[in-house]
Amino acid sequence: MDASLVVALAALVLWYCVDALSASRHILNIILILPVTAVVLALCAIQLAREALRPSPPAQKVEPIGNAPTSFALFAGFVVALPWLGFDVGSCLFLMAYLWLQGERRWTWIFGYSLTFASTASLFFGAMLPYPMPMLVFPP
Repeated sequence: MDASLVVALAALVLWYCVDALSASRHILNIILILPVTAVVLALCAIQLAREALRPSPPAQKVEPIGNAPTSFALFAGFVVALPWLGFDVGSCLFLMAYLWLQGERRWTWIFGYSLTFASTASLFFGAMLPYPMPMLVFPP
C-alpha cells in the first residue's frame, strides 16, 4: 500500500476526531470515535512500519494505454443507450461487449456471467431505489 495513502487516511481520521472533540466532549458522543481513531492510527503506524522495513520492489514495466479509450467509449454508449435499452438489457450487452474486449472468448461464460450479473443488479436496484429505473425486460 502506498505510504501517502496511509498518511492521508491517518490525517483524515485524526481531523475527524479533533472535529468531533471540539463539537462535544460528552462521553456518549465520543464513546465510539476515540477507540476507532486509536485503532485506525495504530493500524496506520503498523502499515507505515511495514512499508519502511520491506525491501523496495523492482521497477515495474509501464504498460501501454491499451484498450482504455475503447472501454470509455463502450461505457459512454452504455450510458447514452439506457433510456432506450433499459438498465437490464443495457447492462447485459455492456458486460458482454466488455468481456469480449478484455479477451474472453468462451461464449457460455460471456452469456452466463452477463445475464446473471445484469439480472441480479437490475432486480436489486429496482427494489432498492425509490424511483423507477428504465427497464426493458423486468417490470419497474
